[in-house]
Amino acid sequence: MKKILLFAVAVFTVSLLGLAQEKQYQVYGVAFYNLENLFDTINNNGKYDLEFSPAGQRQWNGDKYRSKLKNMAYAISQMKTKVTPNGPAIIGVSEIENKSVLDDLVKEESIKNLHLQVVHHDSPDRRGVDVGLLYNPRLFRVLSVSNTTLNIEGNPGFRTRDQMCVTGILGGEKVSVIVNHWPSRLGGQEQSSYLREAAAALSKHIADSVRSVDPNQGIIIMGDLNDDPMDKSCAVVINAKKDKDEALKSGFYNPWWAMLDKGIGTLAYRGQWNLFDQIIISDYFLGKDRKKLTYFKNEVLNKEFLKTKEGDRQGYPLRTYSAGVFLNGYSDHFPTQIFLVKEAPTR
Repeated sequence: MKKILLFAVAVFTVSLLGLAQEKQYQVYGVAFYNLENLFDTINNNGKYDLEFSPAGQRQWNGDKYRSKLKNMAYAISQMKTKVTPNGPAIIGVSEIENKSVLDDLVKEESIKNLHLQVVHHDSPDRRGVDVGLLYNPRLFRVLSVSNTTLNIEGNPGFRTRDQMCVTGILGGEKVSVIVNHWPSRLGGQEQSSYLREAAAALSKHIADSVRSVDPNQGIIIMGDLNDDPMDKSCAVVINAKKDKDEALKSGFYNPWWAMLDKGIGTLAYRGQWNLFDQIIISDYFLGKDRKKLTYFKNEVLNKEFLKTKEGDRQGYPLRTYSAGVFLNGYSDHFPTQIFLVKEAPTR
């Protein structure tokens, strides 16, 4: 049965036209974006923060900071669709220095009318970057926030981003969003894999804890995972499946696996695309009962204005700096977004 998506008059409502009858659906976007070093200009983290200051190698000053904010806000403003005219309800973010940069971001002209709210926590990461959450208070209501530190056995000095779990009400239903930025591949993918496997185990533990308290709620694990969907951290530790039917048994579905199979990614290195920026969903969203939130589709927001236009990196994300040169770009990652639908109540 072929269905066509149309914009209806009611805000956040669409029609999914089937052969039998027309029904109205509310649509909610859930997005993730690595903001690539959204730092202010103040050096408050010693040598790790020096490069993002006027005296540092990048000569990071007020003009560059304001330009970065403007660019990131514009990218977020372009996450709107015909069926989500006010943009995503939830946007997880990473590589942000502190709460103040997010407070500055949501005040930018292109998105200030959305009145996005900020959830942030200072984590122990050595480089001084954190994860955070932006949300539209008209669409998502925060109930609780918790933050968990990743500890690596045998390596007490290891410091990385905390994992943030935000529980709230989306579309009248309780949903928990676990925002991540897993350890990098520094030193080699295989050599550093154990760090991301440990991060995945922590995400799974948080999800299991949430489920044990309330098994009748949705769980979303999102972030820059520094791994692809088929890597051990995602496919084995979280056990996130490529196939929806298998996900109903495993507990988690990873819609980005099939997308990467098509050659679509969120970042590229030496001609190879990766899809690190994932939004993994629990089986709660996979049912056929559309009277509750149900997964509809996903997309990589690889719009033309976000791409490098020339050179050997043509088509790659247009980043802020490349080889020490200020490009006045956006990020070295493309944003990702999923859409959840729910049958609108009859009037």
